[in-house]
This record gives sequence, C-alpha cells and structure tokens, in this order.
Amino acid sequence: PEMNEGPVNQSHMIETTDCLEAVGIFRGWKNFFFLLVVICLVLVQASFWLVNLGIVEIPPAPTTPLTELEAVGVAAAETVSQANEALTPAAPVRKKMRLPLLEKLTWEHVRRTIELVDGVLILTAGLFCLAMFFSLMVSLIGRLGGISHIARAFFLSLIMFVLVVPWQELIGSSVIGVAYTPAELAKWVSGDGSGVMHSVLYYLRFSGYWFLVVLLAIMSQARSARWTKAILRRLEII
Repeated sequence: PEMNEGPVNQSHMIETTDCLEAVGIFRGWKNFFFLLVVICLVLVQASFWLVNLGIVEIPPAPTTPLTELEAVGVAAAETVSQANEALTPAAPVRKKMRLPLLEKLTWEHVRRTIELVDGVLILTAGLFCLAMFFSLMVSLIGRLGGISHIARAFFLSLIMFVLVVPWQELIGSSVIGVAYTPAELAKWVSGDGSGVMHSVLYYLRFSGYWFLVVLLAIMSQARSARWTKAILRRLEII
C-alpha cells in the first residue's frame, strides 16, 4: 500500500493542477464578460435618460392620409380643443435640456445604440452565466473547495440573465426584461399616462429594474471572488 501512495498522490496533483488551469481560464473570461455586461447596462440606462430628460427628442410617428369624412371630424375636434384650451390655464411646457457635448445626438443614434447594446447585453449575460456554471463544474470535479460561494454566484448570474432577456418581445408575455426596444421606450416616454402611479411604474421599469440587475451582477461577481480566495486558501497558496 505504501508503494501505491506515490503514484496516487502524483495523479491527484496533476488533476488539481489541470483544474486550477481551467479555473484561471474561466476566471479571466468571467471577468471579461462581467465588464461587458456592466458597460452595456450603463449604455442602456444612459439611453433612457437621454430621452427622458429631453436631450434627445423622439420624432413624431408618420401619419396616414385622412379621408374627407375623417378630415372634417379632425377639424371639428381641433376647434373644440382650441376652445377648451382658451378656457383652461396653460400647462407648463417641458423644456429640452441643452448640453453642448450632446447636441448632435439624434433619436437615430439612440435607436441604433439600443438595438446594438441589447444584442450584446443578452449574449454577454448568457456567457457570464455559462462561465459561472463551468467554474462550478470544475470546482466540483476537482474538489477545489468554495462550493457554496461559486454555487451562489452561479444562481445569482442565472437570475440576472433571466431578468435581462426581453420576454415581452420574444413571447409577448406580461413579464418584462431589462433589455427594451426603441419602440417600447418611445411608447413609454410619449405615452398619455399621468399621475403618481404612472410615474412610479415608469421609473421602476427603466431604472429600478435596471438597478436590481446591476446589483445581482455585482453580487455574483463578488461571490465568485470569494470562491477564488477560498480555493487559494485551501491549497495553501496564500
């Protein structure tokens, strides 16, 4: 039995070394995907505030030509509306913010940015979650330790990925994701809703939900960092 301890220990050391090399690879890609996810989330939120603050204006939707009967109805409605406006006090006009560095930005720029960032965000969030999963598998197979940390990091990244996906566009459900389309943003910004409840839902949709996903991503990354430290402590590297 004593003669067999040497080859067994040597084989175990080789397996541990291979697992550590895999951990280093997955750790590097995980950090890279995390950085991309954060950048995409910042761009998504910046696009929302550019439109919300009036720095970038949404062009009016194209109108279809009216028939003669519809034109008469519209004219009558405008006459009644003008009479009502003359009798009611004027509402405060929302002024467009003027920032020299952002004056050249248009809705077309914001629209293209949102469409590009949406695709990159969904892809990198999925890859970030996969990197966490493979790190968990390597830790289990190699018995490297820190399973509780990497398992929690994986499930946090999985929840983050699920909340990022725009389910409202994919399956038309009432469950929404952080990623939104330019049409959805334009619909919310130029909507006719008013009141406290509408404002609360509006900012929860585009800022509160976003903050939750950012928090989940940071918590997942922090847990994976604890996992790395736990592995190094167990192997007496530090």
